Amino acid sequence: MTPGSNIPLTVARVTVDVTAPVRLDVSGLLLTPDGKVRSDDDFVFYNQPNGPGVTHRAGTGGAGDSITVDTAAVPPGIEKIVVTASLDAAGATFSGTEPTATLRNADDGSAITTFTPPRLGAETALVVVEVYRRGDAWKARAVGQGYANGLSGIATDFGVSVEEPAAEPAPVQPSAPLHAPAPTGLAAPLPPPPSAPAPSPAQAPQPVQPPPAPPAAPGAPAPGTGKVNLDKGKVSLQKNQTVSLVKGGRPLMLSVKMGLGWEPAFRGKDIDLDASVIAFGPNRNMLDACYFGKLQILNGAIQHSGDNLTGAGAGDDESITVHLGGLPPEVTGLVFTVNSFSGQKFSEVAKAYCRLLDAQSGEELVRFDLTGSEPKTGVLMCKLIRQFSGEWDMTAIGGFVKARTVRGLVKPAAEAL
Repeated sequence: MTPGSNIPLTVARVTVDVTAPVRLDVSGLLLTPDGKVRSDDDFVFYNQPNGPGVTHRAGTGGAGDSITVDTAAVPPGIEKIVVTASLDAAGATFSGTEPTATLRNADDGSAITTFTPPRLGAETALVVVEVYRRGDAWKARAVGQGYANGLSGIATDFGVSVEEPAAEPAPVQPSAPLHAPAPTGLAAPLPPPPSAPAPSPAQAPQPVQPPPAPPAAPGAPAPGTGKVNLDKGKVSLQKNQTVSLVKGGRPLMLSVKMGLGWEPAFRGKDIDLDASVIAFGPNRNMLDACYFGKLQILNGAIQHSGDNLTGAGAGDDESITVHLGGLPPEVTGLVFTVNSFSGQKFSEVAKAYCRLLDAQSGEELVRFDLTGSEPKTGVLMCKLIRQFSGEWDMTAIGGFVKARTVRGLVKPAAEAL
């Protein structure tokens, strides 16, 4: 889903999981048609996990928190349930963090859709998605609205009482949202710096717009434009789009093959390009690279098909097989690249593409056709990123760089993660 899009719900009970590479506190608020809660009982979170038709479940074993909505049990006066996420670490922002909401059938766990809010920066809390009524039907909408003043700002906006903490508050469970004692649940937001005027009690916190995206580093993609999965068959990506490697609600953990191909432009001479994949750790540190000079890495979890010297002929020119289930846990990102070792420019190349296949059946899962070219010697084709939930995402990059070897591609590839 993309921000503002909506889908009809065909099941009565839905669960919204929110995952990220960092710890998040997830909550749900039941809102009336005027956009407010009826009372603090309509705020469902860690210290108050049950509300009318809405329940909170804390994540365990690396899974994220979730909110389950039983639409049949939601009171008639409630129009929507908003699902929010805030960062557990004090002072942290969503800059560089991509939380993903997955809507599932609460009865069988199958995935319905996913949403990753784009262009996050100074926000400390988000309204991620909302489940809402339209007549007798229920729908879900992707929101991605950010707040700079944490969960307390969202709660106040929706009418939840925010109380001043006691001088020496009793210790609470460290993962509770805003670390507030039950049952009232919310601590007051931090006061503004001395130089800033204090807001009046009647002044509601205002949502902030995400800041403009910073200039991209060479080869780095622009912010994504939403995410789909593999449930409807082969996915054709455009530049900067992302597909979640999930099928039937289950992460894809089989062996996949990344095929890369190209043709000489305008009936030109044969061109020798080299395909490679660079494996990165959680700190964008290169772990290893697989290319024509090193056909296997990571104990055989990644294998290269060998060098193609001309690019002639139909089909993939070079391919790289990745055994997703066999990758070491420290591998969190893979960037697939093509470089011109001989120094020929990509303006001399036509029909460059990459495609992800099921390595066993040969079924094409995802394809990205590079529609443009630049007079440079390297291109970042796509990346695979391991999510906090264990799922893998594939994002089309299509960024041209000056690099004739794998070594020269490491830095721009790291910047593209």
